Amino acid sequence: MHPILASPGRVAVYVAIWLPLGLLLAALLALQGVFPLSVAISFALPLSVAYGLLCLSAWYASRGLPVERAEPFLVIATACAAAFVSSALWLLAARGWLGVLASFGPWGNIAIGFRRAAPTLFAFGFLLYLLAMAMSYMAGAFESSRDAERRGLELQVMAREAELRALRAQIDPHFLFNSLQSISALTTVDPAAARRMCLLLADFLRDTLSLGARERIPLPSEIALATRFLAIEQVRFGERLQVDATASSGCETCLVPPLVLQPLVENAVTHGIAHLIEGGIVRIRVTGSASTLTITIDNPSDPARPAGRGTGLGLKNVRERLRRLYGTEAALRADEADGRFTVRLDLPIEMEQTAPAQTDQIHARMEL
Repeated sequence: MHPILASPGRVAVYVAIWLPLGLLLAALLALQGVFPLSVAISFALPLSVAYGLLCLSAWYASRGLPVERAEPFLVIATACAAAFVSSALWLLAARGWLGVLASFGPWGNIAIGFRRAAPTLFAFGFLLYLLAMAMSYMAGAFESSRDAERRGLELQVMAREAELRALRAQIDPHFLFNSLQSISALTTVDPAAARRMCLLLADFLRDTLSLGARERIPLPSEIALATRFLAIEQVRFGERLQVDATASSGCETCLVPPLVLQPLVENAVTHGIAHLIEGGIVRIRVTGSASTLTITIDNPSDPARPAGRGTGLGLKNVRERLRRLYGTEAALRADEADGRFTVRLDLPIEMEQTAPAQTDQIHARMEL
């Protein structure tokens, strides 16, 4: 369907545009002495509106011969041929309309009036149809530009989602690599603990399958995933690993990317607790302001510890995920001072539309 015919409002605007053109045609006929002005208006206004409806065919002609796929000469020749045919049909309509008007009043010799008006009508109709063709091509170019822009945006979104999936796919093997190393070490010294760690790992992975595929999850669910990971590590470290997690009131309905904390608490254990004979506490603090959710994770560290053998993907992937998701609105800062390693995560506030059905207890001390 023609875009103008899609709604009565567009049709009304289109007809209103042709009324001034009818007045212009009436003025030309009056200046040529073909008809008096009042008679010329009665003749030209309805005729112009009818021709405006006929010019809607220009849209279909432009779609059938787009300029990007046809030779310029062929486009021009087609436009001129269509304008000629339309103008000829308009002349026939004008002759019939003159006959109708003559039946209601003294219009003199209709044949003589039509011969005098015919050149003006034909030239006027020819030019107007070419103008309609040009406008149709311009509208088509604008529509193609919008389609190309929309496709470009869709491709950008798809590329962004693919990059995020790739980053998250890198995090999972990184975590599994460290977990399987721990299980391998336990199989010889404590097979029961290795079995328990396998069961905890299976539960953790089951949770990540349901939550990790979502774009955002409630903060309590993310905290629960992090503490479940720490429960896995507790099998290895026992009383050496303790956790203290607190959150300020009102943060329970905040949304965060899934598994954004898991690499951070993993680093706290692997590069902090693991190098201390007495172990220590991994502290998780959550605070919120009007526009920012701040999550701080700190753990004791040994400045003299040997360099890690890890792949270094943890913090790097979290930073890259934040950049892809939030641009410059999110930040990850890491600092080591006075025997403690601190990571601060700042995220823009995103709230759930409704309160979560189940609220996890995160304002509590956990001794694992």
